[in-house]
Amino acid sequence: MNQKVSGISKGAKAALDLSDPTFWRAGAISTTLVMLVVLTFLTINSLHVLDEGAPGGNVPAYDVINQHIGYQYDWARREDVPVIGGPEPLFGQKVTPAQAAQMIDRGKLVIQSRACMDCHTFFGNGAYYGPDLTKAWLDPAWKQIWMPMTGQKTEEGAMVEFLMHPEKYPTWNRRMPNLQLTETEARDTVAYLKWVAAVDTNGWPANFGQTQQHQ
Repeated sequence: MNQKVSGISKGAKAALDLSDPTFWRAGAISTTLVMLVVLTFLTINSLHVLDEGAPGGNVPAYDVINQHIGYQYDWARREDVPVIGGPEPLFGQKVTPAQAAQMIDRGKLVIQSRACMDCHTFFGNGAYYGPDLTKAWLDPAWKQIWMPMTGQKTEEGAMVEFLMHPEKYPTWNRRMPNLQLTETEARDTVAYLKWVAAVDTNGWPANFGQTQQHQ
């Protein structure tokens, strides 16, 4: 009996010779193949979630700028999420999906060409000299402070006025430079900011919803 057990032990050691480079090579190849399959699945899933207008995805269609965008706490997810409401066309004029896409693309180009991320952040990327702009559209200060200050009747009007003439309005200790935006560029930038606010960022920026409630 002891001889049989001894024989089995020797056979197991021979089958799992940890000093054999072949064993480690096979393990590395197997692990790499498994991780490749996992990463491929995650990539495909992420592309779907991040695809503009995909059902069940995090990124809304461009023409969401025709609707009201809110923000509220989701108890099931334990984070703040965008809430798409009823009709609320940007600048009071409903646009087609193609027109919305053009406005948002141009607005993104404005932000890139003026190097806005040298001072601000989007989705957590950029610099922290100025505020994060991911949910800037939802900031209650546009209605409570900037509309009266700029004399505009709408939040988007106040945003356009500020973007075109930032030097006219105090921004506490740090002032935004005049980026020489045309009215069209400013309106396109606001369209981009409204669309970005509708993106489900899984609660980013943290506690932004609480900031809204306290103002």
